[in-house]
Amino acid sequence: MSGTGRKVDEVRRMLEGPHPQVPAELAARAAERGGRLLRRRRILRRVWLLTAAAAVVAFTVWAVVVQPWQVPPAETTPPLNGW
Repeated sequence: MSGTGRKVDEVRRMLEGPHPQVPAELAARAAERGGRLLRRRRILRRVWLLTAAAAVVAFTVWAVVVQPWQVPPAETTPPLNGW
């Protein structure tokens, strides 16, 4: 018998045997934990979206103030008139 066959037989013996008792409050505890996980994910998603929105606003304000798309003024001397 191969190793896989032994494992299959062992699993079948475990499943045919007496089943352990499940605590009565297990479903309630699982539902409570699932609710906590969902709330945590929802809060993290909102925080991430607020952070992303704040970054977009900050970038927009910086771009409006600095105007990086404009060419900087030339640094040459002014023309001399009346020489």
